Amino acid sequence: MVKSLDFAGFPRETLAFLCGIRANNSKKWFESHRVDYENYFVQPAKQFVSAAAAKLGQLDPAIVAEPRINGSIFRINRDVRFSADKRPYKDHLDLLFWVGDKKSTASALFFRASPDMTCIGAGHYGCPQLLNHFRAAVADPDAGKELAAIAKKLRKAGYELKGEHYQRMPRNFPSDGPAAEFLLHQGLYIVVEESPDAACSAKLLDNCVKQWKAMLPLHRWLTTHVVAN
Repeated sequence: MVKSLDFAGFPRETLAFLCGIRANNSKKWFESHRVDYENYFVQPAKQFVSAAAAKLGQLDPAIVAEPRINGSIFRINRDVRFSADKRPYKDHLDLLFWVGDKKSTASALFFRASPDMTCIGAGHYGCPQLLNHFRAAVADPDAGKELAAIAKKLRKAGYELKGEHYQRMPRNFPSDGPAAEFLLHQGLYIVVEESPDAACSAKLLDNCVKQWKAMLPLHRWLTTHVVAN
């Protein structure tokens, strides 16, 4: 485990490695660049998570940050068992910070570095097991009113709430509640997209924490109200 709480941004070599994997997505290329994977993917990701853990703990002690692969750091290997796309590796680096059981969490804070962009976000993209629980929370008069107020404040701050998927309101749910618009969603999340170079900035962590702090009300609403029985 990396103990240093200092993080000065991902090295430029991280983006170079991700660009290399995109252009040469094969086991042979990956194995010949395994040292780069360890030095520029795994190690800086651990440093980021360790540094983020201290700052996120001040925002919400319940947020979990585990500086390890399959913890807060997603595996670079793709699951190709049921996919027509058989490329073995991801060409991006994903990090996740959650509350409670990672596998069933209704919301998480997340980060992505890729050759295309740097992403900072919160919420959930959609989980079939949680959809009815999400809809019930949206339709609840008190929880719906709270969500509507959160959405209004986030939009005023310039954030876009994403996740709309359906064209028709679901059956047996009222269409006139304060947050009824979100019944057309299969998920609810915010993502801020910045340039790829933002991942290499010395201000990256502070920027992430600033964005996550602003998104925290939505994250907390989801983790409080969208709970599987």
